[in-house]
Amino acid sequence: MNWLDICALEDINALGSRIINGPKGNIAIFRTSDDEVFALDDRCPHKGGPLSQGLIYGKRVACPLHNWQIDLESGEALAPDIGCAHHHLARVENGRVMLALRDAS
Repeated sequence: MNWLDICALEDINALGSRIINGPKGNIAIFRTSDDEVFALDDRCPHKGGPLSQGLIYGKRVACPLHNWQIDLESGEALAPDIGCAHHHLARVENGRVMLALRDAS
């Protein structure tokens, strides 16, 4: 697994997100109020809404289209909704946001 340096943590507002182009579409990188970072495909599992435009609270994001609640750690929709946005590994290292890129097999 390779890690891609995305940006400085400060480049993403607290409770904000940043979008990068992934190999299969946009990936949204989220920053919580506790400076944790999470990455999900930028598509709600319900109707494909842009999760990057949703409200972040705790470790959840609310889809801006229909308010589905998505867990940032797993990408899973919270009950009663069912579905999952693909999760990507992300971390902060020396003040930089890093995103894992899986080797093609």
